[in-house]
Amino acid sequence: MTLSTKIAWDDTVLPFQLDVPDMRGRVARLDGVLDGILKQHDYPPVVEALVAEMALLTALIGQTISLRWKLSLQVQSKGPVRMIATDYYAPEKEGDTARIRAYASFDRDRLSDGAPFDQVGEGYFAIMIDQGSGTQPYQGITPLAGGSLSACAEAYFAQSEQLPTRFSLSFGRSSEPGTAEHWRAGGIMLQHMPKASPFVASAEGEGGGNILSAADLVEGETGENWNRVNILLDTVEDLELIGPSVPPTDLLVRLFHEEQPRVYDAQPVRFGCTCTEDRVRQSLSIYSAQDIATMTTDDGVVTADCQFCGAHYVLDPKTVGFEADADPSD
Repeated sequence: MTLSTKIAWDDTVLPFQLDVPDMRGRVARLDGVLDGILKQHDYPPVVEALVAEMALLTALIGQTISLRWKLSLQVQSKGPVRMIATDYYAPEKEGDTARIRAYASFDRDRLSDGAPFDQVGEGYFAIMIDQGSGTQPYQGITPLAGGSLSACAEAYFAQSEQLPTRFSLSFGRSSEPGTAEHWRAGGIMLQHMPKASPFVASAEGEGGGNILSAADLVEGETGENWNRVNILLDTVEDLELIGPSVPPTDLLVRLFHEEQPRVYDAQPVRFGCTCTEDRVRQSLSIYSAQDIATMTTDDGVVTADCQFCGAHYVLDPKTVGFEADADPSD
């Protein structure tokens, strides 16, 4: 019999600040969140790796934003993995748990034996922020480039936010003694506190074209501090990031003890979906009775499946669409 032991720092995001170089960051550890996301689907390992990386980025970025509702990350690609979508829902009130969901769309026959990022082709990486009813959603995009999804996220922050940002991530299948094999992920996000210079908006990035990198945004003492902290981060090991035996606070002291790290309350996260029958009905409300008829199965029902959690909805066609002639509660 295998046992699954919940580690205190699993499925948490720990905010921290480095006072000396004026930087902030996050340490994330995901375990049950990934299990909740991945067990809904029969993804090949290379697709699981991309979804795990995207979920980890979502947890790290979502916790840095003063968010009232939802952060979404999305990859759209012409490669074998056509799309990866993630959502981070902010806690409804202080002390509550944040929720993450994710899924991927892919062509199984086109997948190769290459690295995970090789499965995405030309396309874009997008970050969307929706603060809820009465607000205008924000979206920023950057090309898929740099060899990893984390590199795309770094380019986004440099280009769209003028914030030097660095991610160090690790993810994979864990086979700890006494537990069933499962996915774990861990990572660190470093970000220089907002002090964007006016010259960066028109600068041409080192990466070619007009794509900025973190190196384009720092100079002088700020640049020296940024380089020093990144050199320290480069010493981190994969097992330290995934961290079944290394608490996040111990990791920060090991890496940045001379930078005087300060930590704040950790944010718990879990897998969670927001789909409901009412929301499915709302999404179908734009269709006419004739449209609904084309969606009706031979069994005389309309079905819908949630791509995120696998929930299956069966609806009476007379109760959906803007020409519905029956109440679903009847």
